Amino acid sequence: MAVTTASASPGSYSARHLQVLEGLEAVRKRPGMYIGSTDGRGLMHCLWEIIDNAVDEALGGFCSKIQVVLYEDGSVEVRDDGRGIPVDVEPRTGLSGVEVVFTKLHAGGKFGGGSYTASGGLHGVGASVVNALSERLDVHVDRGGKTYAMSFHRGEPGVFADGPKGPGLDGEFAPYVEGSELRIVGKTKRGVTGSRVRYWADRQIFLAEAEFAYDDLIARARQTSFLVPGLELVIRDERRLAGTPGADGPHEEVFKHDGGISEFCDFLAPDTPVTDVWRLQGVGHFTERVPVLDARGHMTPTDVDRECHVDVALRWGTGYESRTEAFVNIIHTHKGGTHLGGFEAALVKVFRKQLEDNARRLKVGGDKVEKDDILAGMTAVVTVRLAEPQFEGQTKEVLGTSAVRGIVARVVEKQLVARLTSAKRDDKVQASQLLEKIVAEMKSRISARTHKENQRRKNALETSTLPPKLADCRSNDIDRTELFIVEGDSALGTAKLARDSDFQALLPIRGKILNVQKASVGDMLKNAECASIIQVVGAGVGRSFDLDAVRYGKIVIMTDADVDGAHIRTLLLTLFFRYMRPLVAAGRVYAAVPPLHRIEVVNPGSKKNELIYTYNEAQMRATMTRLRKSGRNVKEPQRYKGLGEMDAHQLAETTMDRGARTLRRVTLADAEAAERVFALLMGSDVAPRKDFIVEAAHDLDRERIDA
Repeated sequence: MAVTTASASPGSYSARHLQVLEGLEAVRKRPGMYIGSTDGRGLMHCLWEIIDNAVDEALGGFCSKIQVVLYEDGSVEVRDDGRGIPVDVEPRTGLSGVEVVFTKLHAGGKFGGGSYTASGGLHGVGASVVNALSERLDVHVDRGGKTYAMSFHRGEPGVFADGPKGPGLDGEFAPYVEGSELRIVGKTKRGVTGSRVRYWADRQIFLAEAEFAYDDLIARARQTSFLVPGLELVIRDERRLAGTPGADGPHEEVFKHDGGISEFCDFLAPDTPVTDVWRLQGVGHFTERVPVLDARGHMTPTDVDRECHVDVALRWGTGYESRTEAFVNIIHTHKGGTHLGGFEAALVKVFRKQLEDNARRLKVGGDKVEKDDILAGMTAVVTVRLAEPQFEGQTKEVLGTSAVRGIVARVVEKQLVARLTSAKRDDKVQASQLLEKIVAEMKSRISARTHKENQRRKNALETSTLPPKLADCRSNDIDRTELFIVEGDSALGTAKLARDSDFQALLPIRGKILNVQKASVGDMLKNAECASIIQVVGAGVGRSFDLDAVRYGKIVIMTDADVDGAHIRTLLLTLFFRYMRPLVAAGRVYAAVPPLHRIEVVNPGSKKNELIYTYNEAQMRATMTRLRKSGRNVKEPQRYKGLGEMDAHQLAETTMDRGARTLRRVTLADAEAAERVFALLMGSDVAPRKDFIVEAAHDLDRERIDA
């Protein structure tokens, strides 16, 4: 017999079961709806909201300096020298402007009231959401010769009883009962204005391990300094966290760039330029129907004339990777939107027309250029500024204002055609080189696709077109197979005896391969060693690289434990990083860690001698000292000059046997930093590398030079 409870009956669900969340309660109940998540990303998003409010003042021309301080107690403070948050009473609520901004959702100066022509904070929930998700928030405003202050506890205004140590979470909180008060706590010099917001994130909301990411903060500050020329941003870290630049004490970095997005584009570009940085600028107008608050406090649909400023900086380089950063009123739209769609549509339209007009000279044939061919090697910064843009969600990752697409497309098309058809000598040379590069990319794509369609993996019963020096394994199981790239034929001979031929394949290379950071794609493909590696990996290169087609589960670089071995390893990593990056990103590239010394401990009688392997000079000396102090009879350590000096069982035991070896996984934890390091160490620009060597020379331990 079925039993039905009272709560399950239809009549039991009535209006009294509906819960109405008042004010900031909704934010605390569903924080993910406003900040995306409650981990470190959400914590950083709250900080961006406060910083962006200060940057909006800079966009309006009212602020020249922003400071961000990360305190040791976990709080963060954002200071600016803008106009200061309004302190007068807002007539409809009867509250001060400060309290309205920090306690009322969808309240602010960015809803068409004329305070901001272009801003990043558009929904009026940024400051109030941060306040709702903070255990404590203090705001100070310098305005009209006075300093005003107000404090909040989880969104509720009141006063904290702070002790002699200053503001913190220990002070007892007393909420306002009858009416709130914007306190006057000091005086300022004439003309001094600004705001200071310090808050402690609520650990009831955020995960315990969530922390402010210093590297992300630095990257955002640098990015903003490019987007708002002349704005000075100061980041100060007082947390003393291990692994950060401020681990040993307060650390401060200052960013200020006057070159704008042209300088930003140059900073982002990783490769040798084919063109200069081209600046494409223009203005478009459109009409938008939006609800406007009238004098009676009613929202009335009104047609509003909008102005959209488009500013694009772009350049092409010799590489194949593309990077486009898109911004709306300095807000980074990570997932693009209508402005990026208009930009890419204009690129495709312009270059298809240009290639059509120059088809005979460029030998285009009947092939059609695609977007990826045009984007290859391109670095671009696309910015638009307009009042009240429509974003998809509070996190502002996608621009949704439809009229922007056409405006950006028209501006880019007009300016780019003018540049490509310019009669100036430099412009003509660069335009010609660019068109040739795009045609080469198109032909490379078609060739790679044809090759991929014709290529099929060989099994043991089929004839193989793989390099003759490859000692392949018998297994096809990707989860088990490993490809060892070894240095030279002598190491190959030892490794053949040391490997497990069921799942370990060997490919020898002759010394130092081509430095692909300097070389062109064509030169790289012509190089025998590079071509062999690409052929054996079996997944193509560049944009056509297919991770699923890789023939081995692990790629292990096994070179000698000396300076030359380190150089060869760097050259191989450069090849993988530049042309097979998904393999590195997937964590499938490793560096073997062979020992540098072998210490033989002589045991008395017929007992077998003990072998100990060490991996650096310091470890060897410490081991020798320990053994001698304990009275053990030790032979003079053997120094391995190369892998070929090892016996097969020694190489297997130390470097190849899964049960005993050590492998170092190569990761892309910070792709931008890795890109800069590869460009510095392996790039064609000699001057920065020389400066690096000179500056770092005093840190070199001469004992480590194997010469």
